[in-house]
Order: sequence, then C-alpha cells, then structure tokens
Amino acid sequence: MPQLDRITFDPQVMGGKPCIRGMRITVGTIVGLIASGAIPEEILAEYPYLEAEDIPAAFSFAAWRSSEIEVPLARP
Repeated sequence: MPQLDRITFDPQVMGGKPCIRGMRITVGTIVGLIASGAIPEEILAEYPYLEAEDIPAAFSFAAWRSSEIEVPLARP
C-alpha cells in the first residue's frame, strides 16, 4: 500500500502513535473526526497543514491495522 508511507511513528511525537507525516495529528484523530460526521473538506480547513491524500492514508492504515490478528491477553 503506497499510502502507508504518509504514516509515521516517532516516540517523541504523540507518544509514538501513528501520525500523519511526522506531524502532531494522529490517524485516530482523523478517523474519529470522520466517525463524528466531519467531511474531508472540513478537516482540511481545520488543519490546513494536512494534504488531501493524508485522509485516505489514515483510513488505509486503520483498515490495515484492524485486519491484523492479535493474541488475546490471558485472563486470570
């Protein structure tokens, strides 16, 4: 997925959460805004340093991440 190159991880930025191009806006922020009813044009107006390609990149990453299989934690 070529869009994943827009997603970065840096322990010094937002605690290492997946961010857009090293900026302090997380994938979760973008996904949450859309889930709350925001449209891409509103997000781009609110965060003018984002690029239009950043929004589908966030969703591509979220979809990829959600399809990973995680081992459930053992319960006592």
